[in-house]
Amino acid sequence: MKKFLPDQLRFDRVKWFALLSALLVQLMAVEVFAQGYIGSGIIPRPVVEIKHSGSFMIQKTTRLHISSSDHLSTTFFDQYLKDLSGFTLLRSHKPAPKGINLIVDARLNLKSEGYILDVSRQNMTIKAIDEKGLFYGLQSLVQLIRKNGEEIMVPAYHIQDEPRFAYRGTHLDVARHLFSVQSIKKWLDVLAFYKINTFHWHLTDDQGWRIEVKKYPLLQSISAYRNETLIGHKRTDPHRFDGKRYGGYYTQEEVKDIVAYASARQITTIPEIEMPGHAQAVLAAYPNLGCTGGPYQTATYWGVFDDVFCAGNEDTFRFLEGVLDEVIPLFPSAYIHIGGDECPKTRWHDCPKCQKRIKAEHLKDEHELQSYFIARMERYLNAKGKKIIGWDEILEGGLAPDATVMSWRGLEGGIAAAKQKHDVIMTPEKFLYLDYYQSLNKTEQTAAGGYLPLKKVYEYEPMPAELNAEEQQYIKGIQANVWSEYLSDAAKAEYMIFPRVIALAETAWSLKGNKHYTDFLARLLANKRFLKHLTYSTAFYDITGESVNDARAFALRADLPNAEIRYTLNGEKPGLSSVKYSSPIRITQSATLKAQLFISGKPVGKMFEQEIVKSMAIGKKVTLIHSGQGNYNIDAQRLSNGIQGSYLYNNGEWLGLSGEDFEAVVDLGEKKTIREISINTLNYQWQKMHPPKLLLLEVSTDQQIYKEVSRQTVFNVEGINTALHKIMPTKARYVRIKASNIGVIPDGFYGAGTKAWLMLDEIIVN
Repeated sequence: MKKFLPDQLRFDRVKWFALLSALLVQLMAVEVFAQGYIGSGIIPRPVVEIKHSGSFMIQKTTRLHISSSDHLSTTFFDQYLKDLSGFTLLRSHKPAPKGINLIVDARLNLKSEGYILDVSRQNMTIKAIDEKGLFYGLQSLVQLIRKNGEEIMVPAYHIQDEPRFAYRGTHLDVARHLFSVQSIKKWLDVLAFYKINTFHWHLTDDQGWRIEVKKYPLLQSISAYRNETLIGHKRTDPHRFDGKRYGGYYTQEEVKDIVAYASARQITTIPEIEMPGHAQAVLAAYPNLGCTGGPYQTATYWGVFDDVFCAGNEDTFRFLEGVLDEVIPLFPSAYIHIGGDECPKTRWHDCPKCQKRIKAEHLKDEHELQSYFIARMERYLNAKGKKIIGWDEILEGGLAPDATVMSWRGLEGGIAAAKQKHDVIMTPEKFLYLDYYQSLNKTEQTAAGGYLPLKKVYEYEPMPAELNAEEQQYIKGIQANVWSEYLSDAAKAEYMIFPRVIALAETAWSLKGNKHYTDFLARLLANKRFLKHLTYSTAFYDITGESVNDARAFALRADLPNAEIRYTLNGEKPGLSSVKYSSPIRITQSATLKAQLFISGKPVGKMFEQEIVKSMAIGKKVTLIHSGQGNYNIDAQRLSNGIQGSYLYNNGEWLGLSGEDFEAVVDLGEKKTIREISINTLNYQWQKMHPPKLLLLEVSTDQQIYKEVSRQTVFNVEGINTALHKIMPTKARYVRIKASNIGVIPDGFYGAGTKAWLMLDEIIVN
């Protein structure tokens, strides 16, 4: 048979079995989802999993043999087995014929971290080319263990597995809110269990400095503390504060402890020391490092601030080098993350020292000054044997020679960096920011914004289609980011992290062709026994819905198998006697739709609720002059689908324009008598969302000549402004709505000098 195999498969058993496995998945797809088949149940899903008959029984007399050094951590295995059985296994110095054998074999055709797990009735064997592979094989073994009465058994399997991406990361921001050493260790345990191998520790920002640097004691006494903290969401105007001093930091001994703890679990810890922006906490202690000399204070609310490190001041570089001299010995990682994101150039533009630096270094502008800053710090770190990682803004003005880019603002930064032959970690906020809402339910805890359900995390594909085969090699992996502005305690953080980070883990490890969300959900539910010590979200039970059939009907969806939806349209709470959902619900008038998920006759998850507004505009064609932008580029027809944008602006209904004016024409299809026109706008100035300078409403019978019927210039409500205009009854077929963007945000407002967002949704005509 070998002579018929392509060369690239002939010597790669993992890929060959992966192809067979993928083929079987396709052939059995219907049966798999109909019966809820979950294979071995392991998360992340292995490359190959072949079930055999029988099981291996683990008993007190069973022995565990490890052929490598004694440094391999068996913590999870030992503890889980003890919790189930009351005993742990004794070690054997030689292979155990009827035991569990962990063997390092450099001759195996596996990637680093890959493993082969064989379970028979007689024994169990895990083989790998390194201890990392043995470690991950053990995590898979733990997920296979079952208890049947008093018997501890492992079903017989052949599993051959290795990671898709070498970098599988989770970021944690401790600058906005601190988390205890105990909490971080608890989370590291779960990350390691699901084969995450990188912990990106965001240690410094405007709101606090969190790592001890003995050379600069004011970082501990001043920069590590803020006078008070914002209460509620930053979109609220005016801001409210708690009046309580907040802060703290990790001692170098605590840092060493966490790094060692992570390392024992095959997790590399990468520290982030922010520069040249997000420096306000540092400037509060060392004002000479800023462009104006201050005074400064550690920031008490969230956002981006104009005061940054002075790039024209040699003291700035001496300070940062001194900091890094103490940071480097604490972190064995090859990388140091230097931030590089969200650095306003306002102060540099007005700073004589920075302008002098631009001229002396023959730089074009302030963007090239940032590139100079990053490249200079990279040279220093390279001389110390370290490489740098930075957020995708480090592309601006030219990329430092050996920098790795984290693409967070979208996919574009990662694509651009890969085309320049730089290593890339994909971490786009739209798919991988775990501070986003994971449910649209009104009871959800406060989050930064956006909507990122478990399914969206799981279905994100990290490899950009725009890259050719050569360029794709620079995509090294993916990372979920946990920003802590609204995570004031460990329970809130856990709720946002889990289980979404587990979905990230499978995307980072498993083959694209082996991923199926319904199957993942089934395995996740089976894995709940490993999450019982966590406060985690169950938003995956959520019902979701959308307007369909030109907004004449509303469709409901639930991802869990073997579940049913029951609903009402009269505002009453659904029960088992309510109508069972089977197809899109016809909507003939405005209604409050409520729905509940039931499994085996019991309600699960939170109740779904949606207001649906019928009007003459619903389902009618909408034509836009400018399409939406960024996360707010929606289908124009969402402006007339009967579903209004949420005050959390996260339900995908808002159309957003950055610096552009809005103009929409609704074609009612025939002449009708119009008595009122309405549209909603958002006024969240601390999110750079400003109401229009002018809202103009016009009607036409022929789309040639329009007549103004109303206008509005004042929008004082914080949040959603409903522009409801009652007009003299007028015959018209076309309704045109114009809204003028304020353009550049003026001084005195958050984001001054940048483009304002103009947000609009749901055109209602009656």
